[in-house]
Amino acid sequence: MKLAAVDIGSNAIRMQITSVTQYEGIIKFKKVEYLRFPLRLGLDVFHNQKISEINRRKFVKLMKAFKILIDLYEVDDYMACATSAMRESVNGKEIALEVREEIGLKINIIDGNREAELINKSLNKFFDEKTYLHIDVGGGSTELNIYKSREKIASKSFQIGSVRALEDKVATPVWSTMEAFVHKYLENSPSVISIGTGGNINKIFELSLPHKNKRYLDYEKIEEVLGRLQTLTFEERVNKLNLNHDRADVIIPAGKIYQRVMQAAKSKKMLVPDLGLKDGIIHVLYERNKTKKPL
Repeated sequence: MKLAAVDIGSNAIRMQITSVTQYEGIIKFKKVEYLRFPLRLGLDVFHNQKISEINRRKFVKLMKAFKILIDLYEVDDYMACATSAMRESVNGKEIALEVREEIGLKINIIDGNREAELINKSLNKFFDEKTYLHIDVGGGSTELNIYKSREKIASKSFQIGSVRALEDKVATPVWSTMEAFVHKYLENSPSVISIGTGGNINKIFELSLPHKNKRYLDYEKIEEVLGRLQTLTFEERVNKLNLNHDRADVIIPAGKIYQRVMQAAKSKKMLVPDLGLKDGIIHVLYERNKTKKPL
């Protein structure tokens, strides 16, 4: 069985194709294709409330390329989800309809709660009796989910993201609202463990190597990495650290969002599992297709 997930974000668009196999009763998921294209839809939307004609044409071409790959890989099922940029764009639904009619690719424009729900599908195995704060920072929004004793007790999406922060398009009251949300549910909770998802925290984790904990970052280590990044120019981040152009400019504002949420929760440690929306989509696709026989 082959499954495809398309994550249409504000800073970039990703597609992952996963093969599901079964051998001696064990189900295995293997990534067979992964593509990330740096189309920053959020830049248009956060300034002008709509996707520009140039980026609209690029987007339609990209969706056509993805649809060709989905067909070539003979994918059994797929799901394409668009998040903050397309849901806030006045022409987002119109573009999604164009893609469906011209290419035959269905795009689901999802709200922040659904986005958080999908991401959490891939994280369930990490939860235990402790208290966890899941922080997912995208280009246009940040989703927070709070878990106590394996149960999700609160979830909320905020219009704070790496591209939005870079362009100074975060409304000042939103920061206070986000911190108040964290305080409401975690003020009296000791030892809150953060879980960070998103491309920027994954890159911060890579830049933090070597470290003692396999998939964990201390708050101080995040601060150290951000401090090092701030001493470098954009060109130095690209050439010395080999960061993509569309990562080199947003990684610092994104890192500060993770920091601010951790500070509000008094969380000193973060798990970075290298999972995200695309992995949650694959999980949902498998659940609705698992009655079909894997390869």
